[in-house]
Amino acid sequence: MNVPRLAAVDAARAARVLSEVRDARLAGRRSPVAPRPVIEQSWQRVLRSGVDPEAGSGAGLLSAEEVLRRREASPLREVLPVLREGLLSAADVAQHIMVVSDGEGRVLWREGCSPVLRKADRVGLEVGADWREDVVGTNGVGTPAVVRRPVQVFAGEHFVRSHTAWTCAGAPITDPRDGRLLGVVDVSGPLETMHPATLAWVGAVAKLAEASLRESHLRSLERLRTVAAPVLARSGGRAAVVDGDGWTAAVTGMPYVSRIVLPKSPSPGRRWLPVLGWCSVEPLAGGWLVRSADGADEPPARTATRIVLDVSRAGRWSVTVSGPEGVWSRELTPRHAELLYLLAAHRGGRSAADLAEDVFGDRGRTVTVRAEMSRVRRYLGALLEHRPYRYGEEVEVDVLLPEDPGRLLPHSTAPAVAGVRTASVP
Repeated sequence: MNVPRLAAVDAARAARVLSEVRDARLAGRRSPVAPRPVIEQSWQRVLRSGVDPEAGSGAGLLSAEEVLRRREASPLREVLPVLREGLLSAADVAQHIMVVSDGEGRVLWREGCSPVLRKADRVGLEVGADWREDVVGTNGVGTPAVVRRPVQVFAGEHFVRSHTAWTCAGAPITDPRDGRLLGVVDVSGPLETMHPATLAWVGAVAKLAEASLRESHLRSLERLRTVAAPVLARSGGRAAVVDGDGWTAAVTGMPYVSRIVLPKSPSPGRRWLPVLGWCSVEPLAGGWLVRSADGADEPPARTATRIVLDVSRAGRWSVTVSGPEGVWSRELTPRHAELLYLLAAHRGGRSAADLAEDVFGDRGRTVTVRAEMSRVRRYLGALLEHRPYRYGEEVEVDVLLPEDPGRLLPHSTAPAVAGVRTASVP
């Protein structure tokens, strides 16, 4: 059913049809028309989560202090002017509001048409509220965060009945450096204000915000590079200057790498770092000076190395490495989460062709797989082996999975992952 096209002609009629579809599906009956795949898949996830379709599950609001703390820590604070300029003026005229959440689905900012803001209060769309999909059902904040693409949710496509008087269009905003989910920007309003161009509009503004974040990152590296130049000029051997997150500003005596994975809580001293090996780490204004040390090619004792792959939370996947030289973590992109999960499920290893079939259903897509695995090995280094790709035999690997196997990597269309989710359906 092409909802935007139908809604442009007759929003009320579209809402009635979708209400019938929703009621039929929730009652286990055949619906008059099939819901859109993105909506049907969301409903299936929400049903498994146990959300009440009449009332929702709900979660307490964050305190004002916690909202302020999250706002200060959120990179999205930097791009609020971009979001406001791109969305608010038109949203106010169209009787919409703009909602910005963090990566955990908590509403951090909410602005726009005053009467609509008051209506939003009545459905719990408030600052500090939890709008994850598995808490309040299919919606324009939680669903884009799960599927990692812009989604419009119109009227009865919402899972919870009290939300069916609304139309929402949301788009994820990801960190342009590593693909990490930073949050979602959403435009919501009464269903009669829905327009077929809203989704493209919100998606375009989200991309502008990501571009602004990318430019800000490049400017900060350029500032650090000016500090690094005289320091590296006096350094002998291999050395690099990186920012607080390990992104490289400048190097000397070694090939350039875009990022050097630092310990979770960096501190001065001798450290073993993936790719570089043993290094001395020294604080520098705005970052760290990393110098290659003697024995740089000799990894620490591998027997004590443990990897924890956390895929238990939708959109918040990470890998944590613990060893004799400390602990470091990295959030994973959707593709890297898939690949590391598949390698954990096949400790004997997978060839590039095997992984291509697992991820794409096409054994011929080995070039793409090799490129992605090369990026993974940049931060896991010798902990991952190849020919075939696998975790090192001495490495202990623990995988944290969601309680419901049907919620494993819900964004993933990889046949091997989808097969695990499908097998969990009774």
